[in-house]
Amino acid sequence: APAMPAAGARCAGLRRRLPVLRWLPRYSLAWLQLDLMAGLTVGLTVVPQALAYAEVAGLPLQYGLYSSFMGCFVYCFLGTAKDVTLGPTAIMSLLVSSYAFREPVYAILLAFLSGCIQLAMGLLHLGFLLDFISCPVIKGFTSAASITISFNQVKNILGLQGIPRQFFLQVYETLRRIGETRAGDAVLGLACLAALAGLRAMKSRLPRAACMEPLAARLSYLIVWTSATARNALVVLFAGLVAYSFQVMGSQPLTLTGSIPQGLPAFRLPRFSMAAPNGTIPFRSMVEDMGVGLAVVPLMGLLETVAIAKAFASQNDYRIDPNQELLALGFANILGSFVSSYPITGSFGRTAVNAQSGVCTPAGGLVTGALVLLSLAYLTSLFYYIPKAALAAVIISAVVPMFDAGIFRTLWRVKRLDLVPLCVTFLLCFWEVQYGIVAGVLVSGILLLYSIARPPIKVSEGDVLLVQLGSSLHFPAMECLRDAVCSRALAASPPRSVVLDCCHISSIDYTVVVGLAELRQELRKHGLSLAFCSLQDPVLKVLLSADLEGFQHFPSREEAERCGGAEPGGGGMAPFTSTSESSLLPA
Repeated sequence: APAMPAAGARCAGLRRRLPVLRWLPRYSLAWLQLDLMAGLTVGLTVVPQALAYAEVAGLPLQYGLYSSFMGCFVYCFLGTAKDVTLGPTAIMSLLVSSYAFREPVYAILLAFLSGCIQLAMGLLHLGFLLDFISCPVIKGFTSAASITISFNQVKNILGLQGIPRQFFLQVYETLRRIGETRAGDAVLGLACLAALAGLRAMKSRLPRAACMEPLAARLSYLIVWTSATARNALVVLFAGLVAYSFQVMGSQPLTLTGSIPQGLPAFRLPRFSMAAPNGTIPFRSMVEDMGVGLAVVPLMGLLETVAIAKAFASQNDYRIDPNQELLALGFANILGSFVSSYPITGSFGRTAVNAQSGVCTPAGGLVTGALVLLSLAYLTSLFYYIPKAALAAVIISAVVPMFDAGIFRTLWRVKRLDLVPLCVTFLLCFWEVQYGIVAGVLVSGILLLYSIARPPIKVSEGDVLLVQLGSSLHFPAMECLRDAVCSRALAASPPRSVVLDCCHISSIDYTVVVGLAELRQELRKHGLSLAFCSLQDPVLKVLLSADLEGFQHFPSREEAERCGGAEPGGGGMAPFTSTSESSLLPA
């Protein structure tokens, strides 16, 4: 009999670590049909986006496709949210461009090391670290990334060559050389942008067809919805046909993507050194070159995935486990590096497409991954004719919605101090992405520490000075509390004893205990006493263990006010009856 609960616990643990076991036994034909439809729809979105995001990352375009299938397969078995799709994203591609230096070897090694870090964090249950990245920092980063990525693609819309990647130099060079714009690229790029914007608007305003409507109306809805959802694929296909037509006629006014190696990537370990003209760059030097990227990339990857998973989990009434998401993302990046992938994360746009397509389980990712593999195996020769202006339009259309202009007005109205980390992150990200994120997190941390070190203190004067903290008491706040109490107690006429209302204090540490003892001694020098009221059980336990001389405690604030003015060391303390510790109080 005792073996049964143990076996059940093992099964529950296995299901928690391998979420596929939760839904696979219940899998049905109806689910299969919906997963197939969703997987194909997402696949039509991911292929053109993968090519475009590789351009953002500064890598050959095939690496976008290499990064788009392993995450789909891994998340099917280890992921906890049915809607999430893993793959290359605009933000992750921007980070890769900063830390991989346009070198595929660096990008693949970054994926491997990021996966190892994410896996270790998941095993150590360190998902809570994300809680220290505040919303203003995230909004500042994503808004700056939206502008940076969009402007990075303006050169491809205009057909300009040799534009530097640093943002301010990029703006200067683009404006200086705007007279060199290629008319063909500009016309096609703007037409693709207009088409993508129109299809996006059409989808957002499309009324859902009811089951009782005529078949023709439902078919029309399905055609329009599919066209709007797969708009990236349609626009790229149309642009490719236009480019091919010009090629056949013997004139080519468009800048083309060019040849992409055909076939699947080899399955092998990432390289831990790189050949250079003046020798070999060893593993240690490569890690030093990546620097803070080894912290930023894993954390931002997890942040995107968990934020997306939580958003869709709340809409569909299921829960996700951040630590399990870490494990899934870690395995996806490690295994992805074996097939030449750069770091991947959850994609909000493709996840939204997945959810709107009616996906039932993560098995839809298997279909998406298979479609990417088929594209690599058989379609790469056709990608030669895709104009760069069309891919630039796909990227700009994907990242423009990330810019949240309303956040500035909202924070001004809600809490203006939060504008500081937002603006610091936003502005510094134009210089270097890593500086913006790190500076934003540091500013947020300083503001958080300041609120801990300077809690609101309310002082009520009567027969005694009643002091109440508006938040919990931590050791950085002890000096502030001591100064506030002494200055008010001694400045009163006549000087008054002090009662500290601890109703908001849930825990204290040794430094606080020492500070309270010193405060009591200072008051005692002036013939005043310090008592406590409304102590919570954990705090009472610590103070009793500290064996403070003359410790006085009142169960409630009202009783403290009634018994105010007790002499130092006196027994004016009311008995404490709310816990079993009352017998430990001094008589």
